[in-house]
Amino acid sequence: MATSPLPRWAPTPSPSGPLWHPSSAAVGASSTRHTPSPFRAILGALCRFGRVPTAVSQPAAPAVEAAEVTGDGGDAGFDGADRHRDGRRWEFGRDGGVFITWEDVWVTAVDGSGGRAATILHGVSGSARPGEVLAIMGPSGCGKTTLLDALAGRLDTNLRSKGEILVNGRRQKLAFGTSAYVTQENVLMSTLTVREAVYFSAQVQLPDTMTVAEKLARADATIREMGLAGALDTRIGGRTSKGISGGQRRRLSICLEILTRPRLLFLDEPTGGLDSAAAFHVMSRIAGLAAGEGMAVVAVVHQPCAEVFELFHGLCLLAAGETVFFGPAADAAEFFASNGYPCPPMRNPSDHFLRTINRDFDMESGERSLSKPSAADEAIRVLVNSYKTSNISEIAKKAMHDINEMEGVMIRRNQATFLTKVLVLTRRSFLNMYRDPGYYWLRLGIYIAISLCLGTIFYNFGNGYNSIRSRSSMLMFIGGLLTLMAIGGFPSFVEDMKIFRSERLNGHYGVSIFVISNTLSATPYLMFIAVLPGAIAYYLTGLQRGVDHFAYFTLVLCSCTMLVEGLMMIIAAIVPDFLMGIITGAGVQGIMMLNCGFFQIPSSLPKIVWKYPVSYISFHKYALQGFYKNEFLGLVLQNNQEGQEKTISGEEIITKLFEVEMGHSKWVDLAVLCGMVVAYRLLFVVIIKVLDMVKPMVKGARVRSPIHCTCSFQNPCYSL
Repeated sequence: MATSPLPRWAPTPSPSGPLWHPSSAAVGASSTRHTPSPFRAILGALCRFGRVPTAVSQPAAPAVEAAEVTGDGGDAGFDGADRHRDGRRWEFGRDGGVFITWEDVWVTAVDGSGGRAATILHGVSGSARPGEVLAIMGPSGCGKTTLLDALAGRLDTNLRSKGEILVNGRRQKLAFGTSAYVTQENVLMSTLTVREAVYFSAQVQLPDTMTVAEKLARADATIREMGLAGALDTRIGGRTSKGISGGQRRRLSICLEILTRPRLLFLDEPTGGLDSAAAFHVMSRIAGLAAGEGMAVVAVVHQPCAEVFELFHGLCLLAAGETVFFGPAADAAEFFASNGYPCPPMRNPSDHFLRTINRDFDMESGERSLSKPSAADEAIRVLVNSYKTSNISEIAKKAMHDINEMEGVMIRRNQATFLTKVLVLTRRSFLNMYRDPGYYWLRLGIYIAISLCLGTIFYNFGNGYNSIRSRSSMLMFIGGLLTLMAIGGFPSFVEDMKIFRSERLNGHYGVSIFVISNTLSATPYLMFIAVLPGAIAYYLTGLQRGVDHFAYFTLVLCSCTMLVEGLMMIIAAIVPDFLMGIITGAGVQGIMMLNCGFFQIPSSLPKIVWKYPVSYISFHKYALQGFYKNEFLGLVLQNNQEGQEKTISGEEIITKLFEVEMGHSKWVDLAVLCGMVVAYRLLFVVIIKVLDMVKPMVKGARVRSPIHCTCSFQNPCYSL
């Protein structure tokens, strides 16, 4: 066998583009022919023997018969080939495949304060088909990720958009299993190993019609496809520990989203952080999945190597928010050459395209001025105008029209049951809390240290009159200031919230499942950090002996800690930045503590605002009242006040001195605390749901607001 001049890691044939390439014929009546390449020639010969060799074993793609291309463009791909499987045309729109088209899409960033706007996308159009990989390319800031977000329905509230985005010819939301989105940022649970992350995700995403063994087999196959078999038992790592490399994290992010084999896959910089060999292997696997599963892949790629560029069926090239080229990737070089920008020999075509239309450095080099546009500005103007009047543009419009006439129905895929998701996410969250020292273990150590301080400072209260003040001060510190330190776990919870938002947007599970699993996994730890430090402080200080008194003390302390966690969940939903969240949480608890009845007795509180309603929504009030009743009722202390009896009962102390409400027992105070624990978590769910409804309304209000935008290639929009 002859030695290939290509690198060892590069399979000689391209495993995606050539599969769909027709044996002959042009795309439409007037389109250009594809430039022949050794990749396509060798693959054509190999396909006749029924197999395609690759450097790494992978599932064989279904056989695809090349068909002569007609000019209708309805089921023809970017490269002009019709799709066949098992001897018949692939009915993607009817068999669950997804076509997506976008026509005349404009996206504008709106500054709500001043009504100013900067247009990011200027009337772009295009389509993506099952079985194909569409690459969105362009210089930095040209609108690549904005277009991807618009197609996936993930635009921020400060962005307004208009235009038609249709899925299978209709306006419809992408159901679970239909689409997946891999963001540019790797949002992963740092304490898990690669194996655990993929296994947990497989059990959550894949339906219960599959056995656990089948789910794990799918997970193992996907791990091998992404080249992660060598890092299976390595922790992902994060802010506190070193784990897998950045490239491996990128591949893991992709791995988690292709477990369900979605019909539509959005990738934002899938090759970011990867070397050329890893980038080729990852994209070849994705192209193979697209071919074998009928998956439509839309990927934002910054600068692919030549071998990766060979894998793309379609290319959407943007510059300054305008479409420079949209069509078969193999035709882009000829399009540039026909307009006076030929690609030099031995140069990567993607490098040539981006260098031609990149104008970011023209101002610094002095090439651009208001009166004299730069070479890049002129190239963009020529290419944009040429594309609008080209046959390639007409073919793309005809293809979009034919796709929109299909009106196919998306098939919603089954998911794991509610109970399965809760159990799996509870195990995952419990494991994460166990391994993350900042979640509970550091807090436990601090609690033990503070409890020892309390126990030694207030050691053995005794039964004297002065012990009244000591008991109340110690109980207030336990119920207020000690639980205040629960905000120390907020940074870890913010990381969990990032993962929750990412997985929720991809349809893995909902907010109710997240709340239930988080509560179930956190409760054992909260009980532990309430019992151990609580026992140290309780028995060293000499509070009332008795198992029932200690059990009540522990339950109230645990309830307060859970309440603080619930409060911080609410704050995390509103204030996602952990520094601002810690400050906000401490401020809210400080206000509640001021109205709990310790620093100012209830009768002296101003009735407006501070007593009604703040004191009644302060959980510190019920915790302190429960502590007082648990400690002082049944207790008789010495009274050294002149002119009074020698002893004083605990009931008299809390009634006259502390003004505790005695109309109900201490168990009612505990029940109120437990009710508030549930209420805080329900409020978190409500806030998430309300934010989902409010964001579109806010976006609509901004869209209706007057904006002013003047832009062109020579006079671009200013930055907001």
